[in-house]
Amino acid sequence: AAGIVVDLIKSKKMAGRALLLAGAPGTGKTALALAISQELGPKVPFCPMVGSEVYSSEVKKTEVLMSNFRKAIGLRIKEIKEVYEGEVTQLQVEETENPLGGYGKTVSHVIIGLKTVKGTKQLKLDASIHESLQKEKVQVGDVIYIESNSGAVKRVGRSDTFATEYDLEAEEYVPVPKGEVHKKKEIIQDVTLHDIDVANARPQGGQDIMSMMGQLMKPKKTEITDKLRQEINKVVNKYIEQGVAELVPGVLFIDEVNFYFIFIILLLLLLLLFFFLLLLI
Repeated sequence: AAGIVVDLIKSKKMAGRALLLAGAPGTGKTALALAISQELGPKVPFCPMVGSEVYSSEVKKTEVLMSNFRKAIGLRIKEIKEVYEGEVTQLQVEETENPLGGYGKTVSHVIIGLKTVKGTKQLKLDASIHESLQKEKVQVGDVIYIESNSGAVKRVGRSDTFATEYDLEAEEYVPVPKGEVHKKKEIIQDVTLHDIDVANARPQGGQDIMSMMGQLMKPKKTEITDKLRQEINKVVNKYIEQGVAELVPGVLFIDEVNFYFIFIILLLLLLLLFFFLLLLI
């Protein structure tokens, strides 16, 4: 039965439907749901929550449910970007004297060599990219790509030429990229609607002391307005119509629920179904 549910979710036929797992405590309801999430993989959003999380003195019940619903709705964005991709053959950090004085040194630039099946290329990168390289823990032998417009660095994995270096290693080995080092590549990013809501609800403030104090004084839970969600829905629908993005229905798993909670969930599902019908009309 769980295999049929997984097939329905992967074929996007489970969207807008609910499944009730009933049974005595300790019969494996939660374990079955977690097994379904593992079978779906990381590409399908899976949002687990407990029924007691809905009751909060700061946020309304419907707001908590709506935010979790949007955590379970994924958005796969496809974008063609110019990148430098290859296996790292050289990674050299050039330092210079600190312009502010003192005995310390600062990073002036980074020299990195990339190799593909077709050729090699040496790049001189700005000092700001050094932090991204450290964050991704890039070292010689890794396969990476660097976006030419933003300078974002993404580590794809370890080159398969180093697969026999260790007998046992928790590393993902990938083949050396084909083609030229500088190329156009389709970048796929998986986000949820809740991630977009939070990113737009909390814009980055200034670096002055008043802005920093204002961020600290804000409560941990902030409600996202319906107006903001409607604006984001319009932008998402526009991306879907243009073929830039694809909607990925996920799974919202609510553990330890009672009959009152089930009634609220069914009511919200009916409201969401009515909302989608209005959009279709």
